[in-house]
Amino acid sequence: MKIWKDDDPKASLMERKRALIVQAAREAFLTGGYADTSMDSIAKSAGVSIKTVYRHFENKDDLFIAVMQAACSVETHEKPRDWPTKAPQTGIYLAAVEYLRHALSAEQLALYRVVLRDAGRFPELGKRYSAEVIEGRNALFVEYLNRWSPSQGWKIKDVLGAANAFAGLLRSGWFESVLLGTAAIEEKALLRHAKTGAVLILILIESRKL
Repeated sequence: MKIWKDDDPKASLMERKRALIVQAAREAFLTGGYADTSMDSIAKSAGVSIKTVYRHFENKDDLFIAVMQAACSVETHEKPRDWPTKAPQTGIYLAAVEYLRHALSAEQLALYRVVLRDAGRFPELGKRYSAEVIEGRNALFVEYLNRWSPSQGWKIKDVLGAANAFAGLLRSGWFESVLLGTAAIEEKALLRHAKTGAVLILILIESRKL
């Protein structure tokens, strides 16, 4: 992905064009999928030339990474994330709520469907999704566990495994139903599910099962 230096006189214009391209690609990928979306169609939707698109992005894969980064940004709430500074009884619950709200958002579900549909033909797509989305989410929780382990007296053998277990608890029994459209996203149900996941992961951590 090409980056423009701040002192480049064209930097501001290039950033605006890049934003237009990413937005056009975002809409195209999430509605038409990865395989059926062309760089030419993205350029046309963005109102720029195909040369401009390639001036910012090496190829379609590079552009899809930018779309994932934009779609997967957890800056989806108005106030800064504060759960990392909260003690586990509160912090883990708030982390669970944030995880579910993000993972179950309309855009995230659409992105996940795109990856599921096209990863068979484009294996790199699944790898990119894992790196940008799954590993990114896990890294936040790993950092949290490492931060609080000393004061809580936790002895976690596999911190990344604990993060994966947390994600698994939050996704189990609900994510697939929402993804397939057989269950609705209700705030009360989301909060209950978040609380259950938070309680269970704390039990596992404190019993030294992880």
